[in-house]
Amino acid sequence: MSTTIAAIATASGVGSIAIIRVSGSNALSIASKLINGKELKVREATLTSIYNRENTLIDHAIVIYFKAPNSFTGEDIVEFQCHGGIVIAQEILDTLTFYGAQLAKPGEFSQRAFLNGKIDLTEAEAIAKMIETKSVDGAKVLARQLKGELKEFISSTRDKLIGLLAHSEVMIDYAEEDMPEDILLNLQNSLEDVKQKLEDIVKSSIRRRGVIEGFWLAIVGKPNVGKSSILNKMLNYDRAIVSDIAGTTRDSIEEQIKIGSHIVRVADTAGIRDASDVIEKLGVERSIQWLEESDIIVAVFDASRDFDDEDLKVLNLVKEAKDSQVLIVLNKIDRAKNTNLEQFNGFELVKISAKESVEPLIEKIEELLNSLSKSDELMLISTRQIESVTKAFKEIEESREPLLNNELEFFSYHINSAIEALNEITRPYRHEEMLDKMFGEFCLGK
Repeated sequence: MSTTIAAIATASGVGSIAIIRVSGSNALSIASKLINGKELKVREATLTSIYNRENTLIDHAIVIYFKAPNSFTGEDIVEFQCHGGIVIAQEILDTLTFYGAQLAKPGEFSQRAFLNGKIDLTEAEAIAKMIETKSVDGAKVLARQLKGELKEFISSTRDKLIGLLAHSEVMIDYAEEDMPEDILLNLQNSLEDVKQKLEDIVKSSIRRRGVIEGFWLAIVGKPNVGKSSILNKMLNYDRAIVSDIAGTTRDSIEEQIKIGSHIVRVADTAGIRDASDVIEKLGVERSIQWLEESDIIVAVFDASRDFDDEDLKVLNLVKEAKDSQVLIVLNKIDRAKNTNLEQFNGFELVKISAKESVEPLIEKIEELLNSLSKSDELMLISTRQIESVTKAFKEIEESREPLLNNELEFFSYHINSAIEALNEITRPYRHEEMLDKMFGEFCLGK
């Protein structure tokens, strides 16, 4: 990290302000060349003229100096806050690189903050996800992680496992008759408590992943039940072709809409039936895949027609989607013939006429989204975090039998592996390749 790096930290395009950030041991000396040596006081905004390498005025802007180690990266940082627009910001960046700064790679500022001990990986990932989050509740979850709540949970769990490991090592070194009678029972109880907490946070995080990434909603049903009409009404424009001809929608149509405070990705799927046409058959297969992968399933049935075998096939597929929230929609209710609703027992039922309004459906979807989002539980915000905690959980599972059989060397081995898996979440020991890959997914200037 001997090089000094620079990047534009704000989004490309027209705006009132653009920020250019330079970090490293030569940040102050390089920045001084753009302001003709004007003195910068630490953490004080200085309004000054900024010049290029030909000493031609670029802009009149604010410059702030953050002295190491009291900065985001732990290094000297200088920030230029100039007038927005790509031209001025780019000229400042070009001048910085002319005087010796190197263009920062994606995520390099955050990577330096991590390597200098200013943040751990849970906080780094929260920074990256904060930019991408699709809901207000997602931003709140990330703010808690940025504050260090997940780090504290991992640290506390790790300390409990280290305590178990210490007791195990003592039991290995001393004869069985010298040990308190209840020590094995206490170890088992402590182990079960840790295992349960890890299992709970993994399940909750998988269930609520849409809080960060955006929830997926699939509209499914047999052909001609009104799926495309519902999508068009939700979007308030004709996105999907509506026709009385069965099989009109042959592939999934994906759109984003805002429901309440949530951004939802909606898929209008091909009608599910026993199709003979090759293209339609592929569309049906994709519809079934959406059933398996969506957070919310809106299963649409035609209230103006009798419940038939194709409807039954859709309903059975919906019942198999155990990880999804399901809403049963009876469409065309203004022409209802199907009054026997026993087959829908146990499901949330919404009756609408898509030609008139889908507001009752949207209200129910918002209720579901709010229930999925509102929680005081901690949450793992990335696949990497979920995989590490799952690995720790499995190692603890594997340790139970050796503990019961008094095979304490094997028990200690599994507990050590669980501790290493948790270490990967906050500060892994295998640095270079993994860190480059992870921070490389960040945007420039972060």
